[in-house]
Amino acid sequence: MDRETRSQLAHAGHPVAAPVGDPAVERLIGRALALPAGAAGSPRLLDLGCGRAEWLLRALAAHPTATAHGVDVSAPALAAARAAAEARGLTGRLSLHQVPAAEHADPDPYDVVLSVGATHAFGGGLAATLDAAGRHLAPGGHLVLGHGYWERPPGPEVVELLGDHADLPGTLDLVTAAGWTPVYGHVSSREELDDYEWSWTGSLAAWALDHPQHPDHAEALAAATAHRTEWLTTYRGVWGFVTLVLRR
Repeated sequence: MDRETRSQLAHAGHPVAAPVGDPAVERLIGRALALPAGAAGSPRLLDLGCGRAEWLLRALAAHPTATAHGVDVSAPALAAARAAAEARGLTGRLSLHQVPAAEHADPDPYDVVLSVGATHAFGGGLAATLDAAGRHLAPGGHLVLGHGYWERPPGPEVVELLGDHADLPGTLDLVTAAGWTPVYGHVSSREELDDYEWSWTGSLAAWALDHPQHPDHAEALAAATAHRTEWLTTYRGVWGFVTLVLRR
C-alpha cells in the first residue's frame, strides 16, 4: 500500500489532517476571514498542502462569497477533496491543483493563505514555509500556520522520528523574527492530540478488519499497530501542535 492511500484511509474519520478539533477549526477560520477594513468583499483563499481540502471546504461553507485554491501532490487526497466539494455543493468555488506546494504560481495575491501541518512540503521547515506563504499573501491578509513543537525536551529517538522542532516560545520567536505577528492562536489540547492519533490508527485498523481479503489487509493492520506503538511509547506528551493566525 502506498503512503498516499494509507493516509487517505487513516484520515477517513478525521478529515482535518492535523490534531485540531472542529470547534477550534471553526474559530480559526472565523479569525482568518475577519479581514481588515478595505479587504476584498469576496476573499480568495489558498491552502498550500491542502490534502482533502477540509479547511477550505469549511471556509467556503462559512463565507458564501469566498473562492479557494488548494494545492497538493497527492492524487487520492485531491480526488477526495473533489468528491467532498461536489457533495457539499462547493465545486464552483474551489479549484484544486496537483503540484508541489513550493511550486504553486499565481500572479494574484490571496487574502488568506493556509499551511497546516505541511511545512515538510517546503524543504526548509518553518522558515521556508513562512517565506513561501508570504509571497502569495495580499497586504493585510492572514496566514494560518499549523506546526509542531516540543512540549518537553525530546530524546534522540523522537527527533529521529519527527524531525527537529523548537518549544512553543521558541516557535513563536522564529515566527516573529521572520516578520510575522500572531493575532490569534490555538494550542491543541491533550484531548485533540489523542483524538487525532486514535482516529488515525483506528480508521486504518478498521479498514483492514473490514477488508480481510484485500491484499493490503495485513500491511495496513501492521502500519496501524506500528504507528500506535510509536505514538504511545515515543512521542505522546513530548510533541505538541500550535495553529497560528498571522499578519505581517
